Amino acid sequence: MMTSDSWKNSARRWVGSLLLALVLPAALANPEAVRLDRAPIDPSDMASLQRGAQHFMNYCLTCHSAQFARFDLLQRLGLTEGQVKKNLILTDAKIADYMTVALKPKDAKNWFGVPPPDLSVEARVRGANWLYTYLRSFYRDEHRDSGWNNLVFRGVAMPNVLWELQGEQVLQPAEGAKPGELHGGKLVLAKPGKLAPKEYDQFVADLVNYMVFMAEPARQTRFHIGYGVMIFLAIAFVITRALKKEYWKDVH
Repeated sequence: MMTSDSWKNSARRWVGSLLLALVLPAALANPEAVRLDRAPIDPSDMASLQRGAQHFMNYCLTCHSAQFARFDLLQRLGLTEGQVKKNLILTDAKIADYMTVALKPKDAKNWFGVPPPDLSVEARVRGANWLYTYLRSFYRDEHRDSGWNNLVFRGVAMPNVLWELQGEQVLQPAEGAKPGELHGGKLVLAKPGKLAPKEYDQFVADLVNYMVFMAEPARQTRFHIGYGVMIFLAIAFVITRALKKEYWKDVH
């Protein structure tokens, strides 16, 4: 049986562990961490989600898989089975198949150094703001084997597969920065792409919007149910309070 002192010591250890868990990440944070931009996404915008799905199939589902999502998930975006088959399934896959790719992990590791991660729940792991900033932060780096680097993910193995749309950015170091120091530097568009900067930002926003949907398709449904429950509880509270006053008015 634990004594009073034992309980106090256990409580102190528990509180200490909690404080350490909260403080340690901040203490170890990268001083050169890039400030993430807010992703301008709208999970209820079906047009944006449909465009994002098209971008994902064209540019992502060649190296990256989404093995926890099926192609029939796309029907939740207001598309018919025929539209999905005609416009979004670019291989001989069936609509009930998982979104896998032919690229073997072993080959990908030989080519890129690491296998491309599965993107099924990447938006839940990284967050929409991280993805939105990452896809807009590639820049030319002659010291990398791929010729590309990224401000958000330094030393990334992935090249900028969207460079034809975005153009080529270069990193302009901050004034007075030491050689190799990236903190405070900014990206400058050296060669324009097919899309204007605002158009490219919208392209990425649509893609991220779809990835957020794919990572948690029931998210909007849960929100709607949650709002309904909160409204029900609010109405029930008003009715219950009125009944209480009516029942106890003669007692008081």
